[in-house]
Amino acid sequence: MLFTEARDFHRRMMLAEAREKYEAALAFWEHPELRLYLGRVLRSIGLPLLAYDNLRLSLRWGPGSLDAAKEQEARAALRALMAQELAAIEIRCDEAGATVLLDGKPWFVGPGAERRMVTPGEHVITARKNGYFTVVKPILVLAGKEASGKLTLSTDTVVATQRWPAWLPWAAVGVGAALGVVGGGLMQHANTNHEDTHERLQAACDPSCAPSSHDEYEGSVFENDLAIGTLIAGGATVLTGTVLLFVNRPHSYRTKDRGGVQVELRPAASLEAASLSARLVF
Repeated sequence: MLFTEARDFHRRMMLAEAREKYEAALAFWEHPELRLYLGRVLRSIGLPLLAYDNLRLSLRWGPGSLDAAKEQEARAALRALMAQELAAIEIRCDEAGATVLLDGKPWFVGPGAERRMVTPGEHVITARKNGYFTVVKPILVLAGKEASGKLTLSTDTVVATQRWPAWLPWAAVGVGAALGVVGGGLMQHANTNHEDTHERLQAACDPSCAPSSHDEYEGSVFENDLAIGTLIAGGATVLTGTVLLFVNRPHSYRTKDRGGVQVELRPAASLEAASLSARLVF
């Protein structure tokens, strides 16, 4: 009944009514001829994508599901739609868990590849995943062409770097502190040595003694000078290490976005064979 009404509306070119009846009939009975007739109507009223889908469905049962003339008609209509009214986009994304959108609507989740027929014009491919830069790529496709490409995402992280290894300023501070300890020890030893020499000389010269040709304090004086030099060197090294610690503070920066989509434009594949591709990188 629905099929008869749909055919009657179709013959009378009441296409909107015919479409409604064909769709109602298909809800009850999936049949290749119904798909073919609905494809005819949809193409006539300017809905090439829906027409393409229904024509493909009319052929999904394989050879013999339609008589030879109708099968030839369906294939010819598909070829004409792909060559004159439709384009194709095929995208591959190997990033697990990445959500790929076409014109803002969910398409598929990686890893994988999908192909979709679209109307000619500009379409937008979007890919997103937590912790990664979002990729947004406008793609212009012409009738009869297929845009094919691979989508890559790059991690969105903050990296901290330093001018020198972290241990270097601390090593300078440590060396300076060690020199300070050594210098302090030398100075204490020089003072002790100086006092011991003084007491010894006083005891030997009581009540009087002959002048000595040898400077008895030479060793303690040298040791004291060495201690002072060591303390100065240690202080300078600690100061240098402190400056290095300040200069070597971590510098944070955001990683660069190296993701994107590299696309090539080629003739859309026909039902029988794929045409040779001509590479055009965006």
